[in-house]
Amino acid sequence: MAFDLVLSGATIVDPSLRKNEKGDIGIRNGKIAGISDRLDAGAHRTIDVTGKFLTPGWIDLHAHVYAGATTFGIKADALCLATGVTTIVDAGSPGWTNLRGFLEYIIEPSRTEVLTFVHISSIGLLNSMRGEMEDIKNAAPEHTARVISMWPQHCVGVKVRQGAFQVGNHGVEPLRRAVEAAEMADTRVMVHIDKGVALPSILDLLRPGDVVTHCYQGKGDHILGNDDRVIPEVYEARNRGVFFDLGHGAGSFHYGIAKRAVELGFLSDVISTDLHVYSLKSPVYSLPETASKLLNMGLEFEEIVRQTTVNPARVLNRTNDIGTLRTGSVADIAVFDLDDGDFNFTDAHGREESGRKMITPHLTVRKGDVYYPDDLKDEVEETERRAEEMVGITGVPYGTIREIRKVQ
Repeated sequence: MAFDLVLSGATIVDPSLRKNEKGDIGIRNGKIAGISDRLDAGAHRTIDVTGKFLTPGWIDLHAHVYAGATTFGIKADALCLATGVTTIVDAGSPGWTNLRGFLEYIIEPSRTEVLTFVHISSIGLLNSMRGEMEDIKNAAPEHTARVISMWPQHCVGVKVRQGAFQVGNHGVEPLRRAVEAAEMADTRVMVHIDKGVALPSILDLLRPGDVVTHCYQGKGDHILGNDDRVIPEVYEARNRGVFFDLGHGAGSFHYGIAKRAVELGFLSDVISTDLHVYSLKSPVYSLPETASKLLNMGLEFEEIVRQTTVNPARVLNRTNDIGTLRTGSVADIAVFDLDDGDFNFTDAHGREESGRKMITPHLTVRKGDVYYPDDLKDEVEETERRAEEMVGITGVPYGTIREIRKVQ
């Protein structure tokens, strides 16, 4: 047999190959072994996905999956495989002191590929009640760079949060130290933007390849100026190679900001969830549901796929092996339906919008293994149960937007 598995008849959408047409995908030994309008060679297993949309496996560039060790972390593996996500990146839950536990207890047992930014704060992102950089002594550039250099296959950069709650009166000094660590380790920085630290002062320190996350947040110090237009410093940063990530979460996606930015032609480079215990069941749910919000704002499905596959792969310098259906790359694949109906969506401020389209997962292939959402239902429910339990520990009512915002 030429292939272990053939997925047949879908519309294949892969911006990395400039491909948007019906065809077949053949998989052998966990790798993409063929892509054509029709594959006639034999296969041990053929799955007919006619009428559906087949894309590279999606990459969620911003989530929090250090379950059990931080109050934010969710047990994300089954949820990823049920929703087309084959690579997920933790946005700084571990610092250098607790990274080893993340590698051993989160990355090693996961079926999904898990990567992580390492927080410039030595304690990482432990809980929602404390600003991790209020004490500048928590910043540890040399130690942070050292652990990233020890495990470069898993550690993709340095994370820092730059809001008044997180940094106290230290302004952009935590970011300066994050950039220092990133330069030592020859890697990138992901910076969380928030109210209380002027965005131009943040952008001024960023280098090509660095990432601004929460680009559509509406809490203050965001991408729009007083004239309701994108501030010049944002365009200047993009022009020199800074990436802009959506990073929805429980407090960082504002419909008004997003819709105005899209209207002005300023699109995020990456769509990500910022999934954690406070955002899982409301208002984020999954990466396809988050992406559906942008689809209903008028983005083409191909652009949605670009922002969930090849673009995050570009951020990670991984365009040869993930975020693509190129022959020889890992067989990470997502298959979706584009459902029509009446759907309601909520941003992180309680604003609701309706839409006519929903991106619905049909199956996920990870390294050649096939996963259907229904087969993972019990595991996903357990993920939700554990998230609810952690929220109970922190004393924040689950899914109550107003209450969640107090700790974001």
